[in-house]
Amino acid sequence: MNFAPREDLGLQFSSRESLRRREFEQIWGNELHAVFSDVAPYYDRASKIASVGLYPRWLGRFVSLIDARPGQEMLDVCAGTNAIGLGLLARVPGVDVCAMDRSAAMQATGRRLARARGCRIASVIGDAHSLPFPDRSFDVVTLGWASRHLRIMDAFQEIRRVLRPGGRFYHCDMLRPRNRVVEELYCAYLKACVSTTALLFRSGPEAWNCRDYFVRAIQRFYSAEELSALLAHVGFAEVGCRQATGGVVAFHQARKI
Repeated sequence: MNFAPREDLGLQFSSRESLRRREFEQIWGNELHAVFSDVAPYYDRASKIASVGLYPRWLGRFVSLIDARPGQEMLDVCAGTNAIGLGLLARVPGVDVCAMDRSAAMQATGRRLARARGCRIASVIGDAHSLPFPDRSFDVVTLGWASRHLRIMDAFQEIRRVLRPGGRFYHCDMLRPRNRVVEELYCAYLKACVSTTALLFRSGPEAWNCRDYFVRAIQRFYSAEELSALLAHVGFAEVGCRQATGGVVAFHQARKI
């Protein structure tokens, strides 16, 4: 995406989101939910293997960026197995963490992990595109490893809505590398490793049927620079970005004014 003058950015982002929605709406609505229900018991182990051991390092780096204090209220959107919330509580005990995810199976695993570590994390089943919380409910909101599976402009707007003025938003995900060679190499690797991981963990037919989707979701998504522009477009301020692994992963932060 070549950035146009500010007044045209909305049209560019809306066009991109419309294309993504037309291509993936059926997968997002049904198939992907079944995939995460299937992989929930081994999701964290599979992520570590698929990333060649880098996932814990990425997670630790992301958690280290989150500026949260005891007593503050934090929402982890698309919380999955609660990896972000558990990582933050290990570093800053006393933060009031609420985890929200569409997948009851992923959250069941997350609640089990929280109990095993003696952590208190509230659990809510809900939709990232229509967060079940009043305006200005949280001091901090995080979104990790899920944005390429969302109508991301809608999700960012909802996140901004539930943040209090001055609140911080932290985002991390695998994005589309800006370098074309890196993108091609990464997508080739991703296609191979999704199949290998599905075979290793004996995934069900839902995961096998979505193998090509996981590659296309990256190819149709945004680069780190484009996502920074999108955050600014929906109204966030002080947008910052750090990249890792050749732009394959990026960590964004922004503030609600």
